[in-house]
Amino acid sequence: MSSTDVARTRPVPPFWGTPKLARSAAQRAQLAVTLLIVLLPLAGVVVVATALVGGVSLVDLVLLAAFYVVTGLGLTAGYHRLFTHRSFTPNPPLKVALAVAGGMCFEGGVISWVATHRRHHAFADRPGDPHSPYRYGRGSAWGQLRGLGHAHLGWLFGADTTSVSQYAPDLQADPLLRRIDRAFPLLCLVSLGLPTLAGWLLTGTWQGAIGGLLWGGLVRVFLLHHVTWSVNSLCHVVGSRPFRTHRDDRATNLWPLALVSFGDSWHNLHHADPTSARHGVEAHQVDIAAGFIRICERLGWATRVQWPGRSRVEAHRR
Repeated sequence: MSSTDVARTRPVPPFWGTPKLARSAAQRAQLAVTLLIVLLPLAGVVVVATALVGGVSLVDLVLLAAFYVVTGLGLTAGYHRLFTHRSFTPNPPLKVALAVAGGMCFEGGVISWVATHRRHHAFADRPGDPHSPYRYGRGSAWGQLRGLGHAHLGWLFGADTTSVSQYAPDLQADPLLRRIDRAFPLLCLVSLGLPTLAGWLLTGTWQGAIGGLLWGGLVRVFLLHHVTWSVNSLCHVVGSRPFRTHRDDRATNLWPLALVSFGDSWHNLHHADPTSARHGVEAHQVDIAAGFIRICERLGWATRVQWPGRSRVEAHRR
């Protein structure tokens, strides 16, 4: 299901004048968990910075890189290009692997993540967009700064009004994805436990286990969070816009984030052609997620890949 297929059956609140709703106990608990997820990796970074006097081992850096790649591809190739936009069809093992790896990013279960992102595409930079940097207008520098803060992080602390049944009914109807979605808390524990175990196995020391937890776990989550949030915020304000989107949609290409976002910061083409499996369509544009999908296709794990041909790309160019 693409964003254009989503039925807009409910009234959408405007950016301005939205009433503040009283939070239920469950919503307050969700807010507390969100705060913990945001601050715990940050605390890990602080601990690591304090411990730098003792040095960082090669094992720590290898675990950071390895788990960043695995979980990052789960997010970009899995949550984003597969489950949200149906850019390709996976075989069952690949489907499960990408859903699990995406869940290990601490960004929510697959169904709620997809619903929120489809809503973002349906109302990009207009009222109804859950994380537009233009929430407070386009006219003033202060309003833009507040909007960037909202798009980057602030929206996570608001009451979530996204209807899963409206925006992700196809995922809700999938029993396997429902089970993986419910397992999100467990996947978060696995996301921290695996690098801790790997650090201990590779070094045979408790210091190696702590290093795995900090670098392969907390620091990795912290970095991946802010890369993802930067696509939500910076990639709608700063960068180039060579492709046409709807009038209010300000999605941009931001090359400095291309490598660490696995190609998702080629955001302008993505908003112009959401189902495309490749976001970096020019020869010089690095798109690691697209390369991963290409490998899966050649291995027979992915079929019906939506590769953008030259005519398809040019049709979206300004």
